[in-house]
Amino acid sequence: MKQVVAIIKPFKLDEVREALADAGISGLTVTEVKGFGRQKGHTELYRGAEYVVDFLPKLKIETVVSDDLVDSCIEAIRDAAFTGKIGDGKIFVMPVEQVIRIRTGETGEAAL
Repeated sequence: MKQVVAIIKPFKLDEVREALADAGISGLTVTEVKGFGRQKGHTELYRGAEYVVDFLPKLKIETVVSDDLVDSCIEAIRDAAFTGKIGDGKIFVMPVEQVIRIRTGETGEAAL
């Protein structure tokens, strides 16, 4: 099993969620986060005053999938979140040692 974590632009959430559902991935967690990569923020004007926005709003999507779904999960996120502009985000894949469903006590892939 693998945990797939994606940092995406907020307006791409619905497209990514639908793409993951089409790929057979049912559960995910979404968190509002702020950060920056190569974008390094930008300046904005507010009531005539210029200020720097260092951290940009993003969404972090987390899901755990079986090993055979990892490639289709990555492809679904990448295709749905793509705009071609800087700041599209990143995808991280990490191993998961164990999963336990609290309600039933199921473990492993049965708990997904």
